[in-house]
Amino acid sequence: MSDLPHLRIEGTETASSYVYAGPTPQGVVFNLPPRNKPVHARKLKGELAGAGAEAERRRAEKAAAHPELVERQPEGVVLTFRSDPGHELKLEGLERRRSGIELLGVTETDGIQVARVFVPTDKLIEFLRLVDRYAVSVVLTLTAPAANEAALKALEDPKADIRFRGPVYRLKDGSIKVKFVVPEVEATNFQNRVGGLATLFGTSRQNDKLIESIGSVRLALIEDFWQDTLAFPPADREMWWEIWLRGSRANAVDVHSRFVELARIVGVPRVSDRHVAFPERVVVHAFATAKQLSESIDLLAMLAELRQAKELASHYVELPPRDQRQVADDAIGRLVLPGGDAPSVCILDSGIHQTHPLIRPGLAVADMHAVDQAWDVSDHDPRQHGTGMAGVALYECLTKVFGSTGAVNLRHILESVKILPPPPAVNNPPDYGRVMQDGVLKAHIQAPRRNRAICMAVTADDRDMGLPSLWSGAVDDLCAGVLDDAPKLMFISAGNVDPADFAKPQYAYHQWNITRAAVEDPAQAWNALTVGAMTDKVRIEDPSLNGWHPIAEAGDLCPTSRTSLPWPAENQGGWPLKPDIVMEGGNYAERGRDRAPADDLSLLTTILHPSGRLLETTRDTSPATAAAARMAAVIWSRYPRLRPETVRALLVHSASWTRMMRERFSGNQKAVIQQRLRCYGYGVPNLTRALNSAENAVTLIYEGQLQPFCKEGSTYKTYEMHLHDIPWPSQVLEDLGAAQVAMRVTLSYFIEPSPNRIGWGTTHRYQSHGLRFDVIRPPGETLKEFKQRMSKAEWDDPKQRPRSAKETRNWVIGEGGRTHGSLHSDWWIG
Repeated sequence: MSDLPHLRIEGTETASSYVYAGPTPQGVVFNLPPRNKPVHARKLKGELAGAGAEAERRRAEKAAAHPELVERQPEGVVLTFRSDPGHELKLEGLERRRSGIELLGVTETDGIQVARVFVPTDKLIEFLRLVDRYAVSVVLTLTAPAANEAALKALEDPKADIRFRGPVYRLKDGSIKVKFVVPEVEATNFQNRVGGLATLFGTSRQNDKLIESIGSVRLALIEDFWQDTLAFPPADREMWWEIWLRGSRANAVDVHSRFVELARIVGVPRVSDRHVAFPERVVVHAFATAKQLSESIDLLAMLAELRQAKELASHYVELPPRDQRQVADDAIGRLVLPGGDAPSVCILDSGIHQTHPLIRPGLAVADMHAVDQAWDVSDHDPRQHGTGMAGVALYECLTKVFGSTGAVNLRHILESVKILPPPPAVNNPPDYGRVMQDGVLKAHIQAPRRNRAICMAVTADDRDMGLPSLWSGAVDDLCAGVLDDAPKLMFISAGNVDPADFAKPQYAYHQWNITRAAVEDPAQAWNALTVGAMTDKVRIEDPSLNGWHPIAEAGDLCPTSRTSLPWPAENQGGWPLKPDIVMEGGNYAERGRDRAPADDLSLLTTILHPSGRLLETTRDTSPATAAAARMAAVIWSRYPRLRPETVRALLVHSASWTRMMRERFSGNQKAVIQQRLRCYGYGVPNLTRALNSAENAVTLIYEGQLQPFCKEGSTYKTYEMHLHDIPWPSQVLEDLGAAQVAMRVTLSYFIEPSPNRIGWGTTHRYQSHGLRFDVIRPPGETLKEFKQRMSKAEWDDPKQRPRSAKETRNWVIGEGGRTHGSLHSDWWIG
């Protein structure tokens, strides 16, 4: 991806009178590419047969080189199905679990959807039969009076391959709709037999959506399994691989043993003697080259996914203090410090130990504050929560720094504001909001022109269940700049499952998180970016944890992260989607009903221990929040003129759901998407996408203001909307032809909260205003029609709504689901 800057657009807006016009029609279409059906069927049959023949040839070659393979029974092959550019595969038709045919994963490359499917050795014929049925049979849909049902069913003739395909559909007018599968050559004769019993409603082909959605099929290559964000390694590069095998927790030992044995035979140098088991996957680590892993067709048939193995935090934590200092000094020697106008991550916590050698370069003494000077500014917490937050906020996980050899470029600095008093003193609950505001004010007075990402991983309880509290209202006030006319960007942790609850036998991963662990106060704030925790950490090497397994699968929710799904239904409609994003927060290990943290599954950060120890592990939503704030500061270092609302938008705009997040709440139904959003937010942000555009992916940024309301007499009315004429590269888009294009729109703004709790049960009484976005509908909606669809003020007759163009784009979240809170994002691909 090229490191091209995002483009700012200015002067694109035209103000127009706005009066709410009500909801507009929606529609979703699964588009198929045009096919010459007989030619397409022959092409796919040839590719399937060729894949089977190629697998047999490669097996024979490998058996000749390794005689011990002769007696092995091959399991099957992995096929790669590809769509045409700009189209999707009919994924549900590719998986046939009863036959052992398994959809392993789906990716998108250059507008082409790519699916990996495992097919058992004797089941390749099933796909060939699907293509055959598509080629030679048609599906006739008939409508008829209900009294003719028995006579129509009697026309079924299995000997002639004429089959009735139920069920019978009862229509509102009392008639019925039925389907028959008929050989194409017999279709006319069959319709003559039907005669006056029924009327032909439509003709289609068997499996047409599946077969016509497939552009090509071949044997899977080693690159097809790659799921890492890093580039696929060169063929001869030796490295540790994280290998996800087909298998389950029940047969994990057998799957691991078979992989180890087969890898040994075909020449893979090293395979870990430990494995991690999940309900549908078994994960092992192997040291090899891509070429070695791809040598055997049967070894590839065991794979589901590949990633580069991650370095573990435990290696550094277990080092003696002297060696930890040596590792830290090496990193310090490679630091490249930022300039004097660098943005900051401002940490509101228990204070920070500024004298830590890894923290001192990024935190000046002048940028350390305490709400009460009697508290001192250093970290008083026995667990050094603030100091641990600082390590992540400055470097992210330190294993990345220590595992590198090049320069460590710091693009931001730290600020520390101590908002928690040293024990035994505590802040009284009513003081939380004021203490927070006073603390941020101290940092702002010290450096009023500095861009800062405020980071707070201090929360109360969840009893407000999404409704505003005094504290969350103070957060919204602070971010909107109500007190000082200076809008601010704030990150708040979603909160963690209480340790006592986490230890209960009744705790069940994920179910507890989405039913009993609600986002904690003040993370329900509209203007703050609320951060939950996910994890990619599933590798356990600690010998003392033999027999323990990670609780969460890679890409899923951290076991302690809270969600907004437990909020009652009345507190979800219109209220913000929380968390907004998720970041790495580590994992936990379990054995039976026992659960425990593990250094192998945690992030590496800073501590200043009396023994001289400098490194410690951390986990949960606190480091996730620090990492998100760090990402915002890095964005500001590239684009220092951006408003806080815009930096917030870029993070969400770059975010996406992992495979596990999509599988946990599977499907494209809008209700399912809402559940996914209230568990994971918009997913995991991608810093590269947030920072850069590319030749084939541009981000356009508009910052502006409008007046949503006006006063007429003693009443307030909606006032204006803005229409933006975006400078599209029309010729470039037209030259793409049928290539797939993705469009995403993200709208971010700050609301001013109601000054008291009266009416907070309804969103419009709490928020000062609510903005929305919409896009002109293809094909052919005119500007006048678009304006009439948006605003009643544009209607020719104020009593009669003009006809609206139907929506043909499949917006992922949809018009009804993207309007929660003050941060809206939605996208479509087509």
